[in-house]
Amino acid sequence: MLKEIKYLIFVLVILLFIFFTGKYYFSDEHKKKSYRSYQNIDEKIKLYSKNLPVLENDTQNVIEYVKQTNKKKKKKFNFWKLLDNDK
Repeated sequence: MLKEIKYLIFVLVILLFIFFTGKYYFSDEHKKKSYRSYQNIDEKIKLYSKNLPVLENDTQNVIEYVKQTNKKKKKKFNFWKLLDNDK
């Protein structure tokens, strides 16, 4: 009997938690607060972006291409042939 009451209390607590969480999340008050916070974040981003320093582009002609005069032949790896020879 006590075991069933314990399970009933557990289920009741879980259902109440889900109900109150959903009630708060879908309430108009929560939607207004979240919308206001999104607007505040957008305003903060705009203010912060106005104060960002712009750096000069100093990356022109940084890469030097070198021609390779050694034309070494690459060794061909025949993986499947190695497996066939292993038989």
